[in-house]
Amino acid sequence: MADTMQWANALSTRPSLEAAVTEVVERSQSLLTAKADLGLVFISSAFTSEYSRVMPLLCEQLSVPVLIGCSGGGVIGTTNRGQTQELEAEPALSLTLAHLPGVNVQGFHVISEELPDLDGPPDSWIDLIGVPPSPTPQFILLPGSFSSGINDLLQGLDFAYPGSVKVGGQAIGGGMGSRIALFYNGNLYREGMVGVALSGNIVLETIVAQGCRPIGKPYQVTSCDRNIILELDEQIPLIVLRDLIASLSPEDRALAQHSLFVGLAMDEFKQDLQPGDFLIRSILGVDPNAGAIAIADYIRSGQRLQFHLRDARASADDLEFLLMQYLDQRTEDEPSAFGALMFACVGRGEGLYGKPNFDSELFSRYLNDTPLGGFFCGGEIGPVGGSTFLHNYTSVFGICRAMANG
Repeated sequence: MADTMQWANALSTRPSLEAAVTEVVERSQSLLTAKADLGLVFISSAFTSEYSRVMPLLCEQLSVPVLIGCSGGGVIGTTNRGQTQELEAEPALSLTLAHLPGVNVQGFHVISEELPDLDGPPDSWIDLIGVPPSPTPQFILLPGSFSSGINDLLQGLDFAYPGSVKVGGQAIGGGMGSRIALFYNGNLYREGMVGVALSGNIVLETIVAQGCRPIGKPYQVTSCDRNIILELDEQIPLIVLRDLIASLSPEDRALAQHSLFVGLAMDEFKQDLQPGDFLIRSILGVDPNAGAIAIADYIRSGQRLQFHLRDARASADDLEFLLMQYLDQRTEDEPSAFGALMFACVGRGEGLYGKPNFDSELFSRYLNDTPLGGFFCGGEIGPVGGSTFLHNYTSVFGICRAMANG
C-alpha cells in the first residue's frame, strides 16, 4: 500500500502551558500512523508572558524536521471530541502535524534587512529563501512586522516564484505594544517572517473570503494618481459615490457610513465579475473640494472597481459562495483534501457574527473530513487574481491535497 498523506490537529485549552503542550503533542501524534515531517503551532496571546517556553517544551516531547508557528489573537483547532473551535480570548494552543511523503519540506526565517531590492533579479530572492523555483513550491508564511512592508515581501516572492501559492497570516501579540512571537525549529524570534516551502507531491488550494458584497455597478478609473481616484467613468468620484449611496436601501445607507470599501477588479478582461474577482481595499479618505477618493492601495488608469459593503450577512454569504465554487470546480480524479489551515482576521469571529466558530463550522460543513487548524491574524495572506496580497477582515483557507498523479 502506498504511503499516504496524513494531517492531524489538536487543540488544548489548558491554562498551564506544560499541560497544554503535553495534550496537543500526545493527541496529534496519536492521530498519525507515521512520522511527522512538518509541525505548525499557534498560541493565543493569553500566553504572552510564556512565549519563550513554547519551543523548549515542544522540543522535549516532539521530534519533527520542520516546526514553525506564531502567536495570534486566538487559535483555531480540533477538540478531543472532534469539533473545530475558534478560541479568541482565552489560553489556547493549536498543533498541526503532517506526514507528507513525496514532499520536500523547507523552513526559513528572514528579516527585513535581508530583503533584496525589488528591482533586482529573482535569483536574489531564491537565494534568500533557499528553495529552488522548480518543482513549484507552495508557501505557508507567518510574518511579524516588516519595516519595508509585508506587501514588498509578497511582491518579491511572487516575482521569484510566480507559479507558487502563498498563504498565511501576520502574527500579533496580546494588546498594545506587546511583543509577537515567531517560532522556527526551537528558536523564538520577535521580528521578520518564518515560513515553510512545500515542494513535490502537494497542491495548495486557496479560498480567500474577504467578506464583502458589491453595490451598484463596476466603474472604470479614468484618472488617478498612485492611490487617489480622480475620475470614475470620467465623472467626479465623490459625486458618483453620493449618487450610489442615495440609491441604496435605508439599511445599506446606514451600513455605508462605517463599512464601505472598494473592490478592485483583478482581471481586466472578465465581464461577469463574481465574489473572488475583487481585491477589497479600505477607503482612507475623501477630498471634498476635488471630489477625489483615497484608497489603501495603488491603482492604475483603466482599472475597474466596484464599491462594496461588509457585514455579518455579506461575510457569511461570501464564504459560502466560495466554498460552493471550490467544490464545483473539483474533478473526480483529484485526490481529496487531507488537511487545511485557516488564517482569520481578528475583526471576524464572534465580534462580527455574534456567535463563535462561524467560519470554521461553515468550512467543515463543506469539507467535513478535513482537519483544520489556524489562528486569528493581524493581516491575512492569500492570492487574488494570480497575485498575493495582505488582506484585512478576511478568512484565508489553505487546503492541501496530493497531486492527481502523485
